[in-house]
Amino acid sequence: MKTYLECIPCFFKQALEAAVMAEADQKTQKLIFDELCLAVREFDLEASPPEMGRVIYNLVQMHTLGGDPFKKRKEQSNQLALSIYKQLQEKVSKSEDRLLTALELAIAGNIIDYGVKNSLNVEEEIKKILEKESELLRQNKEFFAYAQFKAALSATDEILYLADNAGEIVFDKILIEEIKKDYPKMKIIFVVKEKPIINDALAEDAKICGIDQLAEVISSGADTPGTVISRCSREFLKLYYNSKLIISKGQGNFEALYGNTEPIFFLFMAKCQVVAKDIGCMQGDFILLNR
Repeated sequence: MKTYLECIPCFFKQALEAAVMAEADQKTQKLIFDELCLAVREFDLEASPPEMGRVIYNLVQMHTLGGDPFKKRKEQSNQLALSIYKQLQEKVSKSEDRLLTALELAIAGNIIDYGVKNSLNVEEEIKKILEKESELLRQNKEFFAYAQFKAALSATDEILYLADNAGEIVFDKILIEEIKKDYPKMKIIFVVKEKPIINDALAEDAKICGIDQLAEVISSGADTPGTVISRCSREFLKLYYNSKLIISKGQGNFEALYGNTEPIFFLFMAKCQVVAKDIGCMQGDFILLNR
């Protein structure tokens, strides 16, 4: 997906949030903004928004102490999601269509995204998932290819699963468990980021959440908030281009990969108006898109 002019204000909001979390003083925040202005001026709008995301977080790290400013929030997201893990399992077990419910919950978990919301009360968002599920699960049948997804599952023995955020991966775990119940021999390769970028999941998050007990966990090699192909490792790209079925979680991965010809199902909530307009859906729709 290309970058729209409406994306640019969001870039500055993300930069400010990251700078504040990195404990940058106002002088440093202004310096980051000044350099971001120069970067935006040179940025090609045909590039995807996650490519600018990399620029933003590199600037923040360069002008602060570096490290992982979102680490504490990621730990909080993981622990809160794990605290309701059994409740999520219960929802699936009591449903008439277990796979569909697991898919919906995996998308519901996609609301845990600082990059889009800029600030987030994780506990409140998880409470919404449990208490207001019917309001959250707004499907637009035109953009929810459930029958195609089930057919694709039955036609493969391996899935490349592109993860999105920490905390959210507990909801992915629910979906992976359900797929494995229906297809016990299914091999699942769970792909995380190489190094810290916003609240995207890393290998350590996957281990904390128990994903490594269900799937092989690997890194894409990317340092972008989304799987930007030009930033991925050769090892990952070999798997990617030879994959029989790819599940792409989250809006960042959609922005980075939409338009590619690989067998991808995009699974996410359309959180921002720009993405919703690009797809043709309503903001807030749950998306299961195969294009």
